[in-house]
Amino acid sequence: MWMELIRCKGPYNFDSVLDRLSMDPIISSLSKSEKIINVPLLIDNKPNVVTVKAIGTIDEPVFEVSGKDENTKAAALKRIKSIFRWDISLQDIAMHFQKTNIAKIFEQHKGTPLVLEFDLYNCLVKCIIHQQLNLSFAHTLTTRFVKRFGYEVEGVWFYPKPEVVAGLEYDELRELQFSGRKAEYLIDTSKLIGEGKVNFAELEQQSDEEIMKTLIKVRGIGPWTVQSLLLSGLGRPNLFPKADIGIQRAIQQHFHLEKKPSHDEMDQYSEQWSPYLSYATLYLWRSIE
Repeated sequence: MWMELIRCKGPYNFDSVLDRLSMDPIISSLSKSEKIINVPLLIDNKPNVVTVKAIGTIDEPVFEVSGKDENTKAAALKRIKSIFRWDISLQDIAMHFQKTNIAKIFEQHKGTPLVLEFDLYNCLVKCIIHQQLNLSFAHTLTTRFVKRFGYEVEGVWFYPKPEVVAGLEYDELRELQFSGRKAEYLIDTSKLIGEGKVNFAELEQQSDEEIMKTLIKVRGIGPWTVQSLLLSGLGRPNLFPKADIGIQRAIQQHFHLEKKPSHDEMDQYSEQWSPYLSYATLYLWRSIE
């Protein structure tokens, strides 16, 4: 058993992190009242459960991070710090947005970090499942998928590994109410990952544009999916998914528009937000959740 105290620069609102994570039904091992979450991590392809507990304040954040395997401590801490973005100064980002047309939203959601999905493959799976579905049914499909083909460790659910999904038949997903095409996209993409034709370690080193060019060639992966992976999987700071309905709704609401904004209008509203478009995206989502 190991435990490490981690301090990061405030503001950092862990309550907002848990609020957002609690919306995902697969992430059931958290407590908002106790400010604690158990995180599933694959380290050297083996499952580890790491516990993160907030014991500080928004302005002076402190976290207890603990796990069972001393041998994985260094790798687990590195991954947890990356997931929760403890090395990013939210104060600098907040100061940037004080002078913009969404300053009020940033004041209301002070210290909300851009937390990553726990695993890049899981993120891609979620993106593919969520394509062109309402959020409720997307969560339902994802839950069915993980609980049928994934596994549970210490009460925490792990997604199935790519090689497991690659070995499935399309009909096995169709039984869960996947469309035929979505079943093909998920299984065929997992095969490419298993064969090394899509390499996450290489992708992480590439620019946003290079990743877009690489993944857009994969059948079933479009610009929205790549942008979602860049944003939620890799935490790239300057992404603005204009096709996202939630972002359109948030802009319509914030700027009191009669109808959803056009892409040109969204470009005009967002001129002030670069180089932190991803944070604008997150805070706009938070404004309507």
